[in-house]
Amino acid sequence: MIDPEIHTKGPPQRLPPPRFEFPDARLADGNGLVGYGADFAPETIISAYVRGIFPWPHDDAEMLWFSPDPRGILPVGGLHVSRRLRRTIRSGKFRVTLDAAFERVMLGCAGRSEGTWISPGLIRGYAQLHELGWAHSFDVWTTDGELAGGLYGVALGSMFGAESMFSRVTDASKVAMVAMMEHAERIGVTLIDIQVLTEHTERMGGIEIPRDEYLRRLREALEREVDWRGQLRAGAPGA
Repeated sequence: MIDPEIHTKGPPQRLPPPRFEFPDARLADGNGLVGYGADFAPETIISAYVRGIFPWPHDDAEMLWFSPDPRGILPVGGLHVSRRLRRTIRSGKFRVTLDAAFERVMLGCAGRSEGTWISPGLIRGYAQLHELGWAHSFDVWTTDGELAGGLYGVALGSMFGAESMFSRVTDASKVAMVAMMEHAERIGVTLIDIQVLTEHTERMGGIEIPRDEYLRRLREALEREVDWRGQLRAGAPGA
């Protein structure tokens, strides 16, 4: 079991009304593209997530918004953890914090050698979301205090959208996934969105579901609010 040191400041702060209106996610084209334009202001990003849409910059365009069908999710409680990874966790090789190094984790994800879609504009937008309490990071440290890896994502109601992860030390990103899942179970998260299934996330327990099923689960998740520092609370998200 991983018990991260929690640095979360508080619940999400209320956001101003968004300047842009997103279309129905079901109007996406065959590649999942919903549209282009808008901006990466916190209220814009949250407005998109509420509708099952997320930003996904590509080489030739930054302001692209997607809702793929099928959608990748990681079932709560369904993470596959190997015996070797369990031994690594028990060894004390890593220390995990929550929300202690959000922007550093994003920069680590953006700097991966295999390339990334995380643009400077996206980093600025998500860093603002973090400061406002809407985005979180699981930060994995070596025993000598170096950032070894981590993952970050956006939280709405009882949904957590896991965006990206990175490792500088073997198994650090997997440890971040275990910490995320255990914390999600503790606080009552009901839906973990991973957007698009990859070979790595499939090995860790990720699955695909139809977009309509994802949107149904998202609506249910938005009806509940979780406290990232504590327990599940009844109520709607603050946007």
